[in-house]
Amino acid sequence: VPSGSLALDVALGVGGYPPGRIVEIYGPESSGKTTVALHAVAEVQKRGGTAAYIDAENALDPAYATALGVNIDDLLLSQPDTGEQGLQIADALISSGAIDIVVVDSVAALVPRAEIEGEMGDAHVGLQARLMSQALRKLSGTINKTKTIALFINQIREKVGVMFGNPETTPGGRALKFYATVRLEVRRAEQIKDGTDVIGNRTRIKVV
Repeated sequence: VPSGSLALDVALGVGGYPPGRIVEIYGPESSGKTTVALHAVAEVQKRGGTAAYIDAENALDPAYATALGVNIDDLLLSQPDTGEQGLQIADALISSGAIDIVVVDSVAALVPRAEIEGEMGDAHVGLQARLMSQALRKLSGTINKTKTIALFINQIREKVGVMFGNPETTPGGRALKFYATVRLEVRRAEQIKDGTDVIGNRTRIKVV
């Protein structure tokens, strides 16, 4: 499925996103990750396919999505309360075999139920990583069988106290890195201006 960008299709080497595969789109906040995912949704819909969007961030802007070519009326949109619920919805949609692309926005927002219901200050180390690992182990086979494209959006976070090496990390443990066939690193390059007005952002995407 084309990505919506000819340059990115060429960089991907297969003319777009491969069906039946997991794709991770990661980068810092406001770098254009959701925009990249919405372009893919628009391309699937343009070809008569069905798209689902799991908006765990509760931040999808319908007007912006429409401007990118997404048909909001035909988009299956879900705003889950917990990480478990979001991944269960993804599993049900993919298992149905009726969906061509599922976007999960974002891994960082898939907060486990125990963390939401727990007390402030409770230790929840590794809960999200375990949740992602279990879910992806189950999902990867179904995704392959149904030839669904699964796009997972992930934030880059700074590791605390890293003196040497790269301090950047992506939430959700190592499972997504392991299961993803395609990983795209998205970074904002510079603003596009019309005179003094900012009319857009130029984005740099690296196929990792």
